[in-house]
Amino acid sequence: RITKSEPPKIKNRLLFKILLSVFLGIITGLICALLFALLARYFLKYINRKTPTPKPLILFSPKISPKTLKSAMSNEPHLLGSSSNGDYYKVVLDNGLTVAVKKLNPFVPNTSATTKKKKRVKRELDTLSILRHRNLMSLRGYVFESNICSLVYDYAPNGSLEDAMRSAREDRLELKWEVRLRIAVGIIRGLYYLHFNCEPQRLHCNLKPSNVILGPQFEPRLADCGLAPILPDFSRAGSCYTGPECSLNCRYTDKSDIFSFGVILGVLITGKDPLDPMQMQQSGEVRETIDKNILGQEIEEDEMVMAVSIAVVCMSELPADRPSSDELVSMLTQLNSF
Repeated sequence: RITKSEPPKIKNRLLFKILLSVFLGIITGLICALLFALLARYFLKYINRKTPTPKPLILFSPKISPKTLKSAMSNEPHLLGSSSNGDYYKVVLDNGLTVAVKKLNPFVPNTSATTKKKKRVKRELDTLSILRHRNLMSLRGYVFESNICSLVYDYAPNGSLEDAMRSAREDRLELKWEVRLRIAVGIIRGLYYLHFNCEPQRLHCNLKPSNVILGPQFEPRLADCGLAPILPDFSRAGSCYTGPECSLNCRYTDKSDIFSFGVILGVLITGKDPLDPMQMQQSGEVRETIDKNILGQEIEEDEMVMAVSIAVVCMSELPADRPSSDELVSMLTQLNSF
């Protein structure tokens, strides 16, 4: 006999079965999703293990795309020059843009010190990318591939100051006094920007003719500002562009940059190798130290003599006796109208 209470029991059982089926379906779905996620994770690990890691490419210029840069760098680039911490290459991109790429010396692989140094270099490069001045080389990007870092700069057709002075000594290039003085003024203006317009203050740390790049009108641009001390194989020992205080106590200041500038100014005046300007301090007749290729008008010769005095004071043994970059901007611009 069926009572009135039985139909609700049947309905409850049916509802229970439906809810149980839904619950089991949800659990099954979650388990399947979890298994799929685990399989996908292991599959991606397998793929990444078998596939070479692509170049970490950081670009700051919209004119340079990762694709065009990688394509151009895979070809045999034209060597522009070499320095103590790497080589410069001329690279033409697929879009016709010409850039200069500096390949730094390799880092020592697989060490904790190298890992820390790479991170420090990347931080320094990110900071360099925002520096903008007409007398600084603009960093357009950089590439880290394994233990090699490549820096991407604007291309400068006249090469480095070192190249220009070598060509002038070999009579393959005429560098008049006006051009040399303009180069000196541009260099010190670049240092003034680093020393007084950057917060915190920035130092170049490796100023020398090979790190002064010349633009179309021989406008100087300072390259590798602040990078040298954190790059592989860097050493200031024995460099004729380094102030004596750096060898004694390894303390580098803005006045150390001024010493380097003084040596470069001496090279511009004498036209001789970097060691020769040091002899200007002992020379009896100042005009005898001046490059014969730029001697001419008496007014210009007077400027050269005053420039010799400026170079000598920049190379003072004590950093406190050297002028600051803002004082030097005033001194040099008074020699001529800029």
